[in-house]
Amino acid sequence: MHTRRVEYRGFQRDDGLWDIEGELHDSKPHAFEIEGEGRWAPDEAIHHMLIRVTVDHTLVVRDVAVAMDSHPHAPCPQAMAPMQRMIGTRMGGGWRQAIERHLGGIQGCTHLRELLYNMATAAFQTLSEVAFATPSDGSKPPVHLGKCLAWDFDGPVTEKVYPMFFRWRPPSPDAAHEPLEQAADRAHPVADAR
Repeated sequence: MHTRRVEYRGFQRDDGLWDIEGELHDSKPHAFEIEGEGRWAPDEAIHHMLIRVTVDHTLVVRDVAVAMDSHPHAPCPQAMAPMQRMIGTRMGGGWRQAIERHLGGIQGCTHLRELLYNMATAAFQTLSEVAFATPSDGSKPPVHLGKCLAWDFDGPVTEKVYPMFFRWRPPSPDAAHEPLEQAADRAHPVADAR
């Protein structure tokens, strides 16, 4: 009754940035009509939307380009301009919340948001040498450890690939903390916790 195709591609650019592209295509195998809006032939695109997000090596969004080649309602293209709000956002922890904050509800388009959600995963895979690297000081595990069954800190894959983080545990939040460094805003100095 319905086919949705979603595809992601990632490329390194000549300027050292990366382009992550997402494409969504919806169609039906039969004629389809939305009363007052239009009629679509079998297999004709109801939605055909594309996003290209440009990121740097830290997965910070540097640019966003959007196209809506097919859409069912006249106002749909108005959702493209707000996509620029994602510039400066980092693909990582909190990515979905950032999408909802900048593009949620009537601020954006459901289909464009859906494409954006998984662009972070495509970016992570595209920049795998960077994303999977151990921080240079070796003090923290790569960000993907502890995020799925295969990358369990106590699992055999972590033991083989990252033996230095096998059975690693984050520092206890109850541990005594050193006082925070002076805040950049000198009008609000950080109190000494001692």
